[in-house]
Amino acid sequence: AALLPAPRLHRLPALAPPRLRPRIVPPLPHPPPPQPSPPRFLPQKNDALPFVPTLDAPDCVSPGRFSLQRGDGDQFMSLGCRHGLVLVFNKPKNQILVWDPVTGEQHRLVVPPGVAAHAERTTINGAVLRARAAGDEAQHFQVVLAVADNDDEQHHRALACVYSSETGAWGDLVSTQLPSDVLMSDAPTLVSTDKPAVLVGDSLYWKLAGNMDGILEFDLEKQSLAVIRVPVHILEEGQYMFLIMRAEGGGLGLLIQTDCSIQLWKMKTDCDGVASWGLGRTIELDKLLSLNSDETDMLIPGLEEENNVVLVWTDHIVFMVQLESMEFKKLSGTYPLSHYHPFRSVYAAGI
Repeated sequence: AALLPAPRLHRLPALAPPRLRPRIVPPLPHPPPPQPSPPRFLPQKNDALPFVPTLDAPDCVSPGRFSLQRGDGDQFMSLGCRHGLVLVFNKPKNQILVWDPVTGEQHRLVVPPGVAAHAERTTINGAVLRARAAGDEAQHFQVVLAVADNDDEQHHRALACVYSSETGAWGDLVSTQLPSDVLMSDAPTLVSTDKPAVLVGDSLYWKLAGNMDGILEFDLEKQSLAVIRVPVHILEEGQYMFLIMRAEGGGLGLLIQTDCSIQLWKMKTDCDGVASWGLGRTIELDKLLSLNSDETDMLIPGLEEENNVVLVWTDHIVFMVQLESMEFKKLSGTYPLSHYHPFRSVYAAGI
């Protein structure tokens, strides 16, 4: 007989979504994760989905342990991570893959016809999340896919469809009209895949791009879509590289980069129910990170939505910056310039 120590809790590092260009989660409802700084994998250009751990030993997980390997004809594009699940679009096979890297469990879903009809002419994006109910239902998940319908040049629409693992079926298509007064050209509207969806309260948010810049909202409770306009000065000054985030104190927020600084904006609603954007804080990243702003190009390739941690890329170095505490960490090694999807989960392992 032998005595085994109690299992240790490990955090899984962050995910690297590769695609033709790689890219970058609310708290687990059951149970809440422990509180050390969240781990991440970072991406590499690859035909598989590689993970690059950023935690130090003994918590560092072998990259091969959580890398999704490509089969014949597969072309993976990560759409994001949430609640310990990874959402992957396999375009050649018209499939959505929901993958749990810890257990290895995979669910392959055929993209519904109402969404697939537009996949050849535009981009589709999506989000995955666990069910909120207690008990066995916590194992159920939902997938929400979003796409723009540009078939009618006079009436551009956004579409969404929800899959429930509890019913094993896709729901009806939900649509909303895109406002014609903000269309900037005859180019198609896109649900941008440069960044994954952000979950704020009961709604998912994606960035709209192409012939308009705005935000697409899907209300999970009401099963409805809406378009939210961004602050006017973003368009006037050509600052299209904004990130959607959870605002400090709750609600919908934006992160806008201006050279080596970032502005944090928040949507506010007055007593009459009228929504508007207000500027909160401005953070000078070059001073925080002790960088020479005259010689440094700085980009924000990703954001970890649960803890409002931004990834800052500069001179082939990646920093993680927690926006509320202003604590930061320089990641060891160098990383290719790309987009990153952070992944976090909790697992127990005997030692």
